[in-house]
Amino acid sequence: MKRLLALLGVLALIATACGDDDTATTAATSAAPATTAAPATTAAPADPLQAAADACTPGQVDGDLSFYNWTEYIDPELIDAFEGEYGVEVIETFYDSNESMLAQVDAGGAVYDLIVPSDYMVTIMAEEGLLIDLNDSAITNLGNLDPTFTGLPFDPDGAYSVPYQWGTTGIGFAYEALGEDFTPSWSVIFEPDPSYAGEISLLDDSRETLGAALKYLGYSLNTTSQAELDEAVELIRGVKDSIKLFDSTTFDDNLVEGETMVAHGWNGGFLGSYDGISTDDYDAYEDFGYFIPQEGGVAWVDTMAIPRTAEHVCTAHTFIDFLLDAENGAALTNWNFYASPNSASAEFIDPEIIEDESIYPSDETFANLEFIADTGDFEINYQDALTAIKN
Repeated sequence: MKRLLALLGVLALIATACGDDDTATTAATSAAPATTAAPATTAAPADPLQAAADACTPGQVDGDLSFYNWTEYIDPELIDAFEGEYGVEVIETFYDSNESMLAQVDAGGAVYDLIVPSDYMVTIMAEEGLLIDLNDSAITNLGNLDPTFTGLPFDPDGAYSVPYQWGTTGIGFAYEALGEDFTPSWSVIFEPDPSYAGEISLLDDSRETLGAALKYLGYSLNTTSQAELDEAVELIRGVKDSIKLFDSTTFDDNLVEGETMVAHGWNGGFLGSYDGISTDDYDAYEDFGYFIPQEGGVAWVDTMAIPRTAEHVCTAHTFIDFLLDAENGAALTNWNFYASPNSASAEFIDPEIIEDESIYPSDETFANLEFIADTGDFEINYQDALTAIKN
């Protein structure tokens, strides 16, 4: 789920300055021989939060967990199971974009023990000093991760994050709008048919939405070319009258409720909604579908990380370890319809999910996808571009 951007600011750790004892210094000076003393060295102030994390042991809890997550992204029964097993409460707070999460964490007004940043955001937050190093010795299930999801470019050493779920960004649609025989292309948004123009939604996410336009134009969604970005802006502006809303929260609900006919969004959101409205007498998959455009799109990884707002770092480590358990990882995927980075979970995941290429795309399709990368100072250009489009 996506996924931006630049965490600004670091919660200041209060370091106790070591003052000089003037009386002791005077006495020592009068008694010392007349020789030149070596310059005193000053040790770096201790990092109490990191020290607390480094001391955590497997299964340890040190208080309730404040969990800041994307909306509708975890099975409530997993929360209940964790609370029951460890005797703590999980307080959930939700966000709908990486940007809003970044702003809240950066502001430092609220305590969050565990967050779920998307790939590129991990890089940004780590560079800004907003994440603590994870204590691998307290996360005994790390070995369950599929090797594909270790050594990832946004956190190559896994120092700050552990993969949570992964998936793709594409297009959810009503067959009423596209029919059965259509080209699976971004053109359904950027060259809409008049029959459904005005009933399209795009994600309210600068990198995702500009990325979709860039892929349609044949560019990398990680471009740092202002000319290419400007071309993507003009493409979206050209169809703005066909866009009903920019939304990252209810894009799937709006589709199944008939508010939109074509929607840009995350695969698990669509599939979860289709499954949710299906009954013994009604199969929503006969009316709705999802596809990854032939031009390619986003492959994303959401992660678990501990911010410097944390107060209960050991509980956070234990919750990460809990979700990396094979059966718990499978329960997460079976509930939210996003792919699991946990290879040990595969045997417990529903076969129809494992076999669904809209959840687990083929190697050929996967090769045409890109992870969103941090573009450094160019990130602000993406944010400004989406703001300009919406205004």
